Amino acid sequence: MFEYILFDLDGTLTDPKIGITSSVQYALRACGIDEPNLDKLEPFIGPPLADSFMEFYGFTPEQVSLAIEKYRERFDHQGIYENEMYEGIDRMLSNLKKNKRMLAIASSKPTPLVIRVLEHFHIKDYFDYIVGSELDGRRGKKEEVVEEALRLMVPLALDAKERKECVAMVGDRKFDIEGAKAHGLTSVGVSFGYAPAGELEAAGADYIVDTVSQLEAILMRGD
Repeated sequence: MFEYILFDLDGTLTDPKIGITSSVQYALRACGIDEPNLDKLEPFIGPPLADSFMEFYGFTPEQVSLAIEKYRERFDHQGIYENEMYEGIDRMLSNLKKNKRMLAIASSKPTPLVIRVLEHFHIKDYFDYIVGSELDGRRGKKEEVVEEALRLMVPLALDAKERKECVAMVGDRKFDIEGAKAHGLTSVGVSFGYAPAGELEAAGADYIVDTVSQLEAILMRGD
């Protein structure tokens, strides 16, 4: 039974496409790049922003700093609310808590913004712990976020076998799967997020689900 469950946020609990891609578009424009097609900016959903600006646009550290500043200029006031919660998430979280699961958020998004999103959708109280990155860029890798969430919520005495059996990490991108594998957790990939075709399989997800109902069934196993 999964007693401890970590959730990614963007693309897993909520669909943030419009807010994130529009804010990336805004940041790129400030850096002299015009990208009219928001669909092309979907790969920014999930990974740390700095990594994405460097990988997809070859930005230098100085350009990354400006791009992130401009991204936040729009996202923190407008883009954060251009977001929708996937149907069935509220019910699933409620059922998990009723069945004594301990829940945490493990997101690459800065913690203050994670909290604002959870409060906006009235689901913050379901989570025992909320862990994100720092606004100054620290704890930006998913492995680091998962490590901190585990430190807070999971007994240190668990051996490797027990950890695999009772701790699950849920996410929509390879970074979530890799974060789970780095710490010996069961990884659950959701295909309704923003992973390109085949990404979750290639990352070695233990489970891949297509719907929130399927996700709930796996997380509730043992009851």
